[in-house]
Amino acid sequence: MRIGIPAETRAGEKRVASVPEIVEKLIKLGFSVAVESGAGDAANFSDDSYRAAGAEIIEGAAALWAGADVVFKVTVPTPEEVALMRAGSVLIGFVWPAQNPELMQQLAAQKVTVLAIDCLPRMLSRAQKMDALTSQAGVAGYRAVIEAANVFGRFFNGQITAAGKVPPAKVFIAGAGVAGLAAIGAAAGLGAIVRANDTRAEVADQVKSLGGEFVKVDYEEEGGGGGGYAKVMSEGFQQAQREMYAQQAREVDIIITTALIPGKPAPRLITAEMVRSMKPGSVIVDMAAERGGNCELTEPGQVVVKHGVTIVGYTDLNSRLAKQSSTLYATNLFRLTEELCKTKDGIINVNMEDDAIRGLTVIKDGEITWPAPAPKLPAAAPKPAEKPVAAPAAKGHGAASEPMSVGSLAMVFGIGALLFLLIGAYAPAAFLGHFTVFVLACFVGYMVVWNVTPALHTPLMSVTNAISSIIAIGALVQVAPPQTFLGNFMDRPEGWIRGLAVLAIVLTAINMFGGFAVTRRMLSMFRK
Repeated sequence: MRIGIPAETRAGEKRVASVPEIVEKLIKLGFSVAVESGAGDAANFSDDSYRAAGAEIIEGAAALWAGADVVFKVTVPTPEEVALMRAGSVLIGFVWPAQNPELMQQLAAQKVTVLAIDCLPRMLSRAQKMDALTSQAGVAGYRAVIEAANVFGRFFNGQITAAGKVPPAKVFIAGAGVAGLAAIGAAAGLGAIVRANDTRAEVADQVKSLGGEFVKVDYEEEGGGGGGYAKVMSEGFQQAQREMYAQQAREVDIIITTALIPGKPAPRLITAEMVRSMKPGSVIVDMAAERGGNCELTEPGQVVVKHGVTIVGYTDLNSRLAKQSSTLYATNLFRLTEELCKTKDGIINVNMEDDAIRGLTVIKDGEITWPAPAPKLPAAAPKPAEKPVAAPAAKGHGAASEPMSVGSLAMVFGIGALLFLLIGAYAPAAFLGHFTVFVLACFVGYMVVWNVTPALHTPLMSVTNAISSIIAIGALVQVAPPQTFLGNFMDRPEGWIRGLAVLAIVLTAINMFGGFAVTRRMLSMFRK
């Protein structure tokens, strides 16, 4: 089958549905790939790079659509592009069937199969590699911070200079989904003080792990709506949330809003009154501008200054990082293609028994199959049957569960003391000193390891291993004192001792440096 990659026709769209690196992988799956001339120019992928990857360059959209069995697209197809599709072909890309009912009818009339990447059942763990919504949201969240920094006019990080002290910027992220978390990471990386809020309480730890502070609404209500999205909250929660937003608007320098529920207008989070309360020179980046905006004063696609606050309402944040977003999107489509072509023979099989593929398929051979039924999630593992509690063993039978009696404990310590006394009476004085150190080391070592979190056992043991090597070197110096080291190398017995000491020092040096190296690498896994 032939995969076609057309140029995107939406105004301002710079992304492309596949990149040369992915074209090579598609060809290895058995497909031939055709790319419309100039399709990747805006994302810095030239026609020559596609040719080098094995793709055929086609002049004109009509020829490409007519000759393609499968079409990869980024944006929703236009009516003119739908008219170019031939019956039996497959379209894969963003469709948004709930928002485009007329488009769905046009596609069905063409007798084609449509896989809407925006309808992927995101709750399925194996679908994550195909999740284009997540990959694109991450790019948009990062770019939102860059746009905010561009118009802010100050450093994000605090500095102390000869000309005076510069305070760090304060950034508030409204919504800690994928885009919000990407924005938190980018803003914290630039040195800003970052705060964030989300209706889903479970994301608080994620916010903190990225260097942000989670601002909680003083109202108890769970905001998870399933599928990784938030739900519409109650009026009581929304009122408490508005009060919190009003307070943050007065305190912070930058607000980035990301709140959006699929199929619904963007919720109004930032009112005109909140904008008026912000400090002059503050910035709002409204990532929901395409769906009306989270800010009351947002103008979609525009940057406006109102009440001294710059409001960025760009609807093409992904296109402003076209090369990165195209590469991620192309990877998502390639992973989907792998699921559709498991035989690697260049033939797509739209398996409606597969939950992930069924969720994506909104039209099958001209028949509208959207919305898909809820995927069958794996059943919870049954709880193991409770083991019956064993009856306590009768006295005199040596039950293992019985604690040691006081008499038995005293007997054990008495025997140990007697053995220690015998060793002290007949063993050399040097041996007794070493034996005492050995016993104490065993006791201290056991107590140290026993009270350490199991996750830290490997770095702990590696550093104690290195320290034990240092102790071994000290012992070797005692066995072969420095004043005898200058004698003949093969003198006996000092010569043999010195030879073994040199070999031991080499081996223990490796042990020392290796122990500290392992410790450093292990501990770095626990740092942010």
